[in-house]
Amino acid sequence: MSQPVVHITKLNLKYQHKPVLKDLNWTINRSENWLLCGASGSGKTTLAKAMAGIGHSYSNIEINFNQQSSLPAIVYYVANWFQFKDLEGQSNFYYQQRYNKQSTETTATVKAELESFGKKHSLSFNEADKVLNALGFSKLKTATLIQLSSGEHKKLQLVKALWLKPQLLILDLPYNGLDVLSRKNLNTLLQEISDEGTQLILISNETELPGCINRIAKIEQGKLVEISADERTWNDTETHHKPVPSFLNETVVNTSSEEIIRMINVNISYGEKQVLKNINWEVKAGEKWVLHGHNGSGKSTLLSLICGDHPQAYANDFHLFGNKRGSGESIWEIKERIGLISPELHWYFDPSATVWQSIVSGFYDSSGLFCDPGYSKKAQTDELIHYFGLDDYKNTLMNELPLGKQRLALLARTIVKNPELLILDEPCQGLDQQQTLHFNKLVDELCKNGTTLIYVGHFESQIPGCIEKRILLENGEVNSVEILHKKPILTKN
Repeated sequence: MSQPVVHITKLNLKYQHKPVLKDLNWTINRSENWLLCGASGSGKTTLAKAMAGIGHSYSNIEINFNQQSSLPAIVYYVANWFQFKDLEGQSNFYYQQRYNKQSTETTATVKAELESFGKKHSLSFNEADKVLNALGFSKLKTATLIQLSSGEHKKLQLVKALWLKPQLLILDLPYNGLDVLSRKNLNTLLQEISDEGTQLILISNETELPGCINRIAKIEQGKLVEISADERTWNDTETHHKPVPSFLNETVVNTSSEEIIRMINVNISYGEKQVLKNINWEVKAGEKWVLHGHNGSGKSTLLSLICGDHPQAYANDFHLFGNKRGSGESIWEIKERIGLISPELHWYFDPSATVWQSIVSGFYDSSGLFCDPGYSKKAQTDELIHYFGLDDYKNTLMNELPLGKQRLALLARTIVKNPELLILDEPCQGLDQQQTLHFNKLVDELCKNGTTLIYVGHFESQIPGCIEKRILLENGEVNSVEILHKKPILTKN
């Protein structure tokens, strides 16, 4: 009988000094491809990093590679976040930096990053083309790393892993940030490398998986428990039935105009590359929109205009809260009326702030807290901490939290000032199913009080029920605008 590929016995691990894995046992035999699912913060990522030998090696984790295989005898781990450095070795980027021309000149291109990876692992660059094409990434070879959206960064890391074809591949939340077609193509590619001998461990709560996944497990109370596909269904019995914090029940008063956004023939270009082309869009106060589009369609750029982060807003016919951009308002006057969360904001957020500091910083649109907020702001922050179940983490640093709890803290930060306009760009990345249900119910409650909403999400099942209208971007242009459940009211010819 052949040795198991992975054999773990009585593994005990802590995350930030707190026990998460307790006498965990796990055996992975050849030809087994596993899905590791379950609640946020249960220890899935901690286990994955331990198996990949990141930071430390463990004597009770035994990896047995196939010495007859031509595939690299390594465990390759793809994290949910990709931390890159500029050409000078610095990694302390800030949120608006991706729109700064000078910054794009000091970060490597996608092609240079891939060439460096290929050289390190003795890979032929030509062999990457199939993966690049399948994930719709070929056109981004000349883009710099800082210009990529979160979904594009995810694709870059997946390209590397699929190109490498290691004997054991661990993917942490591989579908986060990917559009529908990219997810489908990723599953096809994962099936293909599985057929060639790569064994997979996917950390995910998604349901559409490659056919090669034949074992499922979750971590409960620090131990690994194998389950069936039917047992993956989460019930809503534990969904928080706490009352919405009182200050969020206040009706949002629009102090300027019934028109929140008006764009007339808006165009955005970087050199010869046109990212947005002739965008016409009007959002009235109290409307609830979903913004759809494939990775690279221009969604992030469009949102950056609205939030005041993109310098080319002033060169376009663009009105926000009834005022033409560039008519005298400051970026901070704009931001005080907007609540924003996005994968990019999370990526660049100050990880050294505590949960409490991070949430209260939403009043000031800062990354971290730099002043005494006063009694009422402190009280609202405490209400949200309790509502999101973060009481035990109030004074914990953000970088000491599991990803899902970091995201909950940033969601609380987004709504702490009960803003006129909520922009939620894939807000539930990293959340488990119960947390997603909980948050979307809260969004539905907020939007009863006159809040204007723009929600970005790739799947209908993951968006709030209050959504009324949809705008679809395709290659930087408006493909369609429609009232949901009705015929399109505007369609691109």
